[in-house]
Amino acid sequence: MNDQIEGSMGRRTLWGLRQFFDSISLMANSPWGSGPGKGEDDEGKGSGDGKRPGPRNPWITPDPADQRRGAKPRGPSALDELLRKGRGGFGGGGSGGGFDLADSGRIWKWAIVAVLALWLFFSSFHIVPPEKEGVVTRLGSYARTVGPGVKLTWPAPIERIRMEDVRAIRTMAIGSPNATDENFVLTRDQSIVDLAYEVRWSVRSPELFFFQLANPEDTIREVAESAMRATVANFDLVQAIGPGRVEIEAQVQRRMQALLDEYRAGVTIQGIAIRQADPPSQVDEAFKEVTAARQEREAAINLARAYQQQVLERARGDTAAFDQIYEQYRLAPDVTRQRLYYETMEAVLSNVDKTIVEARGVTPYLPLNEVQKRLRAPEAATKGGE
Repeated sequence: MNDQIEGSMGRRTLWGLRQFFDSISLMANSPWGSGPGKGEDDEGKGSGDGKRPGPRNPWITPDPADQRRGAKPRGPSALDELLRKGRGGFGGGGSGGGFDLADSGRIWKWAIVAVLALWLFFSSFHIVPPEKEGVVTRLGSYARTVGPGVKLTWPAPIERIRMEDVRAIRTMAIGSPNATDENFVLTRDQSIVDLAYEVRWSVRSPELFFFQLANPEDTIREVAESAMRATVANFDLVQAIGPGRVEIEAQVQRRMQALLDEYRAGVTIQGIAIRQADPPSQVDEAFKEVTAARQEREAAINLARAYQQQVLERARGDTAAFDQIYEQYRLAPDVTRQRLYYETMEAVLSNVDKTIVEARGVTPYLPLNEVQKRLRAPEAATKGGE
């Protein structure tokens, strides 16, 4: 039954195509004649009017009555051959002998449904990684921000999602340690310093980062340069290239964050790191000499301070000892005075030659000093030979 229905549909389609081409030939006054019955099959009928008959219309099937009257039979037309070949190519040739339009239409319907399903799936379901956030736009305007996970949106182009990594720390280098790429900054004492530094930043609000500024990274670079120049202008050259680096980095970070918050850039400044702070290359040698002299001055000052500390500590020790002796003197003045006398004489006479004379008579002289010198001479000679 299905084959009969499909064959009937094929015959109707073929008949409709033929009628359509006949109408075109009549409307356009085509060279094939003015319609059926006016072709070369009717030569005898049209010879009496003195007009030359036109060619046969190739879209018209010969009439069986004309064939019975002796008209020359003709084979199938070009359109019939074309349709027959097309029917064979599409798997036709059933009982109806026409196109199998039902099967082909069913295939096209399933193909369209599959394409629509894939389009809906890939444009509506999105997987946002844990380190990212998704910004959803509806017809080009901001709609919402979604976190990590599986998210559902309207299919494109109604809604689109754009993901941004909000945990990554990004680094922007300004200036260069190379001498060929100098970044001059003016200090408070009207000196010039060549700075090379890095800015570490991250995205805090993806919706502001995407839509608030036209070029966020260029804006961050310009803000960093402005903040650095404004900060270094409050320090002299010695501080900028030496002990003031940490303070400069902290102030630049605060200035940058304040400016970017005013711009609503959606960015967090994680830190500033100064990689190079040198004078210009033209005066680098002279500046190195100045730096060396300054370091020598600092070394001499440190030595003097160390000696000062030693003297002070010794004086404090002597003072503490005197205080202790004074406490003993208050308790027993005579004993303390006698002990101080003995200690002083021992300290004075320990390094000088002495001769002891008793009060009642003269003791025979003993050359103790000469004996001690003779005892010391072999020891000195042995040490000198070694």
